[in-house]
Amino acid sequence: MRIFVTGATGFIGSRIVPELLAAGHEVIGMTRSDDGAASLRAAGAEPHRATLEDLPSIQAGAEGADAVLHAAFDHDFSNFVANCEKDRRVIESLGAVMKGSRRPLLITSGTGMGQAAHGQPATEDVFNPDHPNPRKLTEIAGQALLDEGVNVSVVRLPQVHDTVRQGLITPFIELSTQKGRVGYVGEGRNRWPAAPVDDVARLYRLALEKAEPGARYHAVAEEGVEIRDIARVVGAGLGLPVVSLSEEESRDHFGWMGIFVGVDMPASSALTRERLGWAPTGPTLLSDLERMDYRRH
Repeated sequence: MRIFVTGATGFIGSRIVPELLAAGHEVIGMTRSDDGAASLRAAGAEPHRATLEDLPSIQAGAEGADAVLHAAFDHDFSNFVANCEKDRRVIESLGAVMKGSRRPLLITSGTGMGQAAHGQPATEDVFNPDHPNPRKLTEIAGQALLDEGVNVSVVRLPQVHDTVRQGLITPFIELSTQKGRVGYVGEGRNRWPAAPVDDVARLYRLALEKAEPGARYHAVAEEGVEIRDIARVVGAGLGLPVVSLSEEESRDHFGWMGIFVGVDMPASSALTRERLGWAPTGPTLLSDLERMDYRRH
């Protein structure tokens, strides 16, 4: 297939592109910069210049493709609600190009959208439109397109990691450095799911090749890693004290991250593994955190 990939030079997208190329697909990679275009050419992909705000250019990239893989997202979490709205508009724009065909559109969401109730592992067969996380706008937009006949499916992400980046844990590390201590809320028993980035890239390829309308897949290697364990490893790496914070203290300490840090959000990938034959083989989240270079922080 000839595949248009948004976010092609991002943390996950830069792993998806070679995964697709190695499987014999052609890739049109969206990028904002000359450096990004050069890296895509070097990888064997065709660059397409666009930004998430430039919807006509995004549509132009999709028009000549057999499939679209939407992996881009503005990760300024201090402006999270607005960025979720932006993602909704991008998905609607891509869907407008895909209508009237069976070309697959694979979009990206978060595992929390599959959590039916607090403390229960999120599952692929659940979508909670009343979830407080504004990322639900992604799947609401996708469902609307699915109802209009667009071949939409979803990959839901946990904390995706290597030894350089780890999803929300990267800003958690940066904040800890600024504060001079590594905090967690209460007993720190709440859990975050995780997966190595190369395993996640492979899952995107499998999901796109499957092209099953309405399917949801969880890129989850570890169902839940306790925040206190994450804090312990980060504290050792930074050489900072690790402290338990009350809910009141955490609001001042974490700022915008407070909406995530104390939340228990385990997630299962049992259905994904069964449906796609996906079996993650990469390192655990804690092992990547133990091996990273904390001097850059």
